[in-house]
Amino acid sequence: MTSLTKKIALLGIITAANVVIARTFLIPIPFTHGNINLCDAGIVLAALLFGSRAGGAVGALSGLLLDLISGYPQYMFFSLLAHGTEGYIIGQLGQKKQWLGLLAGTLVMVTVYFGADSFLYTVPTGLVGIPLNLLQGVIGVSVGYLLVVGLNKRLAF
Repeated sequence: MTSLTKKIALLGIITAANVVIARTFLIPIPFTHGNINLCDAGIVLAALLFGSRAGGAVGALSGLLLDLISGYPQYMFFSLLAHGTEGYIIGQLGQKKQWLGLLAGTLVMVTVYFGADSFLYTVPTGLVGIPLNLLQGVIGVSVGYLLVVGLNKRLAF
């Protein structure tokens, strides 16, 4: 099996595990028509270990699939954009300055969801979603970063 094949398979496993974990640890937020989950953790893992394209792919697929199976199909394409861009940015900026990549990726995700909530519902709904999406991002990014640190120590990446 080639190295590329192994990488694609591993990213598929990360995506699947990310969706299952995010779906398992899910807090619905009815007044924003969304939820808080751990989707960002797997995105950070893929982005920091494998780079921007991997982070973008895992983010886009995880976000889309999670919304589709969670009963929020109206968000699935917004989530593809929000989490795909988040993963790409974390992978791109995180290679040199991890804190900058994590911050920028989280802020982009929050901004896209503000736009999505405002477009789908109302601007006040979008504003209510900002702290909740920020909370999701901070928790997910923290968990993902700790996973990366732990894996780097154990596997010597």
